Amino acid sequence: MRKSLQYPIGEFVVPKQTSIEDRNQWITDIEQMPLLLTKALDDLSKSLIDTSYRPGGWTARQVVHHLADSHMNSFIRFKLALTEERPTIKPYEEHLWAELPDSKLFPVEHSLDLLHSLHSRWTYLLKNMSSSDFDKTLYHPASKREMSLLINTALYSWHGRHHIEHIKLVQVH
Repeated sequence: MRKSLQYPIGEFVVPKQTSIEDRNQWITDIEQMPLLLTKALDDLSKSLIDTSYRPGGWTARQVVHHLADSHMNSFIRFKLALTEERPTIKPYEEHLWAELPDSKLFPVEHSLDLLHSLHSRWTYLLKNMSSSDFDKTLYHPASKREMSLLINTALYSWHGRHHIEHIKLVQVH
């Protein structure tokens, strides 16, 4: 079966049932994401950093900066959900953020440094949350859905792996 260029690991599917092992794996995925991203970029020829992983897709540079933008937003959303009752989050236009000069031109090393620090702190928070903390929710007005922090953990485990595969596709595309 041919891998989809847009969804090389498949689209995110909300798990119907979860276990402690699932949660721990998702936390491990979040913890390891910056190292795996760094490895994928090390394997990428420097001349390909401004190459898209698919027609109409973002460049590898934009993907890295998107990961920093998205994961900073997610970390803040976790903190809001842990300290407020069902907060409504602020969506953002990620496709427009990807067109800003810092996403299109700025060196990826800065976002990599940010992701290493952010994920270290985020992982510490995740590993110190109680089971009831993972049940806390936030409301996403764009999708009109309430989502638990457990499902958000699964989502961001997937999100990092998804975009790392995009970086790997640049080399072969």
